[in-house]
Amino acid sequence: MKERKIKQIVEGVVVMEGAGVKLKRIFGFGDTALTDPFLLLDNFGSDNPADYIAGFPWHPHRGIETITYMLEGVVEHGDSLGNSGVIKSGQVQWMTAGSGIVHQEMPKAYDGTMRGFQLWANLPKKHKMTTPRYRDIRAEDMPEFKGDGFKIKLICGDYGGVKGPAQDIIIEPWFFDVQAEPGAEFVLKVRPEDNVLCCVFEGKGWFDKKKEQPVGPGRLAVLEGGDSVFCSASKEGLRFMLMAGKPLNEPVAWRGPIVMNTDSELRKAFEEYRKGTFIKTRHQ
Repeated sequence: MKERKIKQIVEGVVVMEGAGVKLKRIFGFGDTALTDPFLLLDNFGSDNPADYIAGFPWHPHRGIETITYMLEGVVEHGDSLGNSGVIKSGQVQWMTAGSGIVHQEMPKAYDGTMRGFQLWANLPKKHKMTTPRYRDIRAEDMPEFKGDGFKIKLICGDYGGVKGPAQDIIIEPWFFDVQAEPGAEFVLKVRPEDNVLCCVFEGKGWFDKKKEQPVGPGRLAVLEGGDSVFCSASKEGLRFMLMAGKPLNEPVAWRGPIVMNTDSELRKAFEEYRKGTFIKTRHQ
């Protein structure tokens, strides 16, 4: 096995998004090649509803998938296709925007710390204009792989014969919630063709055997090539999101919530949005 080394540690930055939601942007709007096929990762969390209650009113998406993982809290959503619902603690919503969706995501006041993640995954050129769709995944439908001193909650992808509930995803990514006991050390096998990213959100740990670069909450380890990842948890334990996917290696034209391959495609998308012709699939 060839263990991956750390290529770069990325520090999350606090930003205001939507109508005034305070969150930590782990990566996004930077070097897309570094995280390809993933575009953006937001980690939100607060015990003060004023930090998130304004939410994300109606806005468009095209050319991407958004994956919302609620650790704790409640978010109501609705869209231009007539879909509506609620994402609760432990649940995931996997939205394929494809040819275009206009939607809103509105967090509700929560008694405790509301926290979770939203990941944006790019779609390849040939699937940019695919038909939009949703997958709502219940907490009880996410299986676990249990190892020596650690466990993996699988959202998408498979590990050790265990498969996550998000199936038939276009770019076939891995999206895992990995939790390690205090002091545990283990090695995860990964696909050598993938870019692999590890975002720590509880405790602290290392992803290199020399333990030269500790990674704590709100930090992302971008790993070099190889077929395995060394993980070591501190005495506090360690919990991180593991994201892995094969790079698309395609040009990216990105502005706000729309991601295409060329500037002309981007201009067309925003022009259609202004003219009211953005939505290609209507609710029947």
